[in-house]
Amino acid sequence: MTLDYLDFDYSENGEDDTAFGTFDALASVGPAQVEAVHAEISDVLAWAHAVFGEPGPVADGFAWDCDLQALREYSVADVLHYDAGRRALVVEPGAAGVPRHTVGLSLSGSSDFCEALRERFELD
Repeated sequence: MTLDYLDFDYSENGEDDTAFGTFDALASVGPAQVEAVHAEISDVLAWAHAVFGEPGPVADGFAWDCDLQALREYSVADVLHYDAGRRALVVEPGAAGVPRHTVGLSLSGSSDFCEALRERFELD
């Protein structure tokens, strides 16, 4: 299964017996894509739960762990014009734009977890 919105970066942490890998993804989308991003995250987490059990600190012997965060941002464009009489810029706030939804997902796991995650979701 390939993922359309979650693009993971991989890093390795620790040494020898305490080594584990971390996959970090950040998706930033408009309202029309939020449901699809949430579905991808749900698919990844449902798979991890089904195959590797409950998450917890890898250093404590769990096969995997995760961190999930979200942010909704609204941008407001400023309208600028120059007031020659005052010799200054005048700033007028515009209307709020469409919200941007940003979701971050970090997955850490044992080498078995990392290998299985790569295979299941066709990660490079």
